[in-house]
Amino acid sequence: MIAKEILSKVRKLEIRTKGLVNNIFGGEYQSAFKGRGMEFSEVREYTFGDDIRQIDWNVTARNGEPYVKVFEEEREQTLMLCVDISPSGFFGSRSQTKMELAIEICAVLAFSAIKNGDKVGLVLFSDRIEKVVPPKKGRTHVLRLIRELYTTEPGGSQTSIADALSYVNRLLNRRSIIILASDFQDQNFEKQHRITARKHDLVNLIVNDELEEELPDIGVVPLLDPETGEQTILDTSSKKIRAAYKENVLNRKAYLKEYFLKNKMDSVDVYTNKSYIRPLINFFQRRINRF
Repeated sequence: MIAKEILSKVRKLEIRTKGLVNNIFGGEYQSAFKGRGMEFSEVREYTFGDDIRQIDWNVTARNGEPYVKVFEEEREQTLMLCVDISPSGFFGSRSQTKMELAIEICAVLAFSAIKNGDKVGLVLFSDRIEKVVPPKKGRTHVLRLIRELYTTEPGGSQTSIADALSYVNRLLNRRSIIILASDFQDQNFEKQHRITARKHDLVNLIVNDELEEELPDIGVVPLLDPETGEQTILDTSSKKIRAAYKENVLNRKAYLKEYFLKNKMDSVDVYTNKSYIRPLINFFQRRINRF
């Protein structure tokens, strides 16, 4: 039985995100994620002027007269939300956690997808696969996905993007849109990540919190890594320590940015203390301009 507060949160999120879908993102999504090309529809008798390369020789042989294959644009697609629910995602220095921000953006994308007639599925992961919901259409299905995002608690304590994407690659036989939502606090995922980008339309949604990028000057504090459980005592009043911390974070962000660009991968950076609307619009526009 879903708690009343969860149902209330799901309903409020639906109202908020569907407004954005109807007014802003619905058309952008459709333009940005075009159909994958042409798919076979039927065969019909050959008529003068038809492309002889489309003749179906098996049907022609059976019927004794030429038949051609008919193709139509393949519009229906599958959107798979692959969401990192490891403990680091539950950090937030502002009004929402990184996980809450990821849920809202996933809701926007899911409602945009079903408005476009696409299927939506969900894979929740930490250092293991935590929950899988197969792709389906419809509002009721999307509401179920949102409930799972709100209620699923991670059994794992760390993050394995590689294991999650390896699972998704086995799960999906056809090329699909994959939204990988994570703070990317992980290492050595690049090989499987590149394989996924070749097989599917991979979009990296990088969820950030500004407090993780720059330590405040608040004296000696214990810092606990939520994924390893390791505790460190830091003197945040030290300019040297604050500078070293910031440099380490910026180097990691620079590495990710260069990695995505080098491998021609889509990425969107969002922050818990900033609106995600403009970064998402800019992302859609970049994709649209590529076509």
